[in-house]
Amino acid sequence: MSVPSDRRVTVVGAGAAGLMAAVRAAQCGAPVLLLERNDRPGVKLSITGKGRCNLTNDCDIEEFLQNCNDRKFLRGALSRFSPQETISFFEKLGVPLVTERGRRVFPRSEKAADIVGALVREADRLGVERRKQRVTKPDFAKGPVIVTTGGLSYPKTGSTGDGYEIARQAGHTVTPLSPSLVPLNSPDAFCAELQGLSLRNVTLRLVDGAEKTVYKEGPGEMLFTHFGLSGPLILSASAHWKEGCSVSIDLKPGLTEQQLDARILRDFAKYTARELGNSLGDLLHKRMISIIMTLAGADPRRRTAEVTKAERFALLSSIKRFPVAVSGTRPIDEAVITRGGVCLKEIDPRAMRSKICKGLFFAGEVLDLDGYTGGYNLQIAWSTGYVAGEAAAGECLS
Repeated sequence: MSVPSDRRVTVVGAGAAGLMAAVRAAQCGAPVLLLERNDRPGVKLSITGKGRCNLTNDCDIEEFLQNCNDRKFLRGALSRFSPQETISFFEKLGVPLVTERGRRVFPRSEKAADIVGALVREADRLGVERRKQRVTKPDFAKGPVIVTTGGLSYPKTGSTGDGYEIARQAGHTVTPLSPSLVPLNSPDAFCAELQGLSLRNVTLRLVDGAEKTVYKEGPGEMLFTHFGLSGPLILSASAHWKEGCSVSIDLKPGLTEQQLDARILRDFAKYTARELGNSLGDLLHKRMISIIMTLAGADPRRRTAEVTKAERFALLSSIKRFPVAVSGTRPIDEAVITRGGVCLKEIDPRAMRSKICKGLFFAGEVLDLDGYTGGYNLQIAWSTGYVAGEAAAGECLS
């Protein structure tokens, strides 16, 4: 089909969703102009997963939707471009992939730059025109516009909320914005004492003031910092944190309380002549021992043979339910993803097309869509970008 020389699809923002939208629109035969405010495309994408780029999660659609904030809206996009199709897409572009624990998919090179490079090369091969330009008001004169400007997280990468203002100008509702997948602040002084200590294979619970479990995940990894808590388990838990909730960590989830008690007794028997403070090194990281004993109200100078059953159970409880108070989340500019965005009720999920403004499309983090850590958020970007690119191309060519 011939296209008028001045017709094109304009994509605003060259992040994950924008690059995918541009590639898909070009694959469908539409001329594409990709506008990016940064000097180079994929700036935020290049630092995801600490530079390793967890690009998707190799699970089925139903399980994927269980890890996202909106299941109904996303179903169609995931059916059109699934995690498995994402894997095939990048492998066909020459990026070998590996699947790790939790079905998290990474480039074999462990370099996010390989994902960015593959997308940019494919866009160039398809004739996508790229320009450095910040857009605050889109121009629909030459055809449809796809807004993929991201959220508010990592503002140094250019994610400063431009897309929300574009949406508001077009008459859209932007739902309240807040950080998601973000570290947590704690007033507990021992967090700073334990700064840099990574706990692996632990289970985490968020509990409310009545000690009711609000959220549970693990086994997994977390990290103590000077301000509180971080790491994969904490980032996922932050999506559920509310005022009044605290963290409870099971340091030995592989052992029941009875098994842990038997283990403690064996260690006490092994080190019967030692003081309590020097008898738990086989069970706990040495930096945690004094804190555990303080929480349990135990005297580190007491001989293991003198420890009462009640004192032993207090130690056991502190190990299975290690408490950390939480005073709030870190700022949104430290978050992996922004919660909130362009209201989904105002978007056609079959095309990512605005129901309010003709010729306007949205994809990626600018939408009120988010998921847990584990590749879900990038897959949301790929799927919504793919659908938006295809639909915008169809409108451009019609």
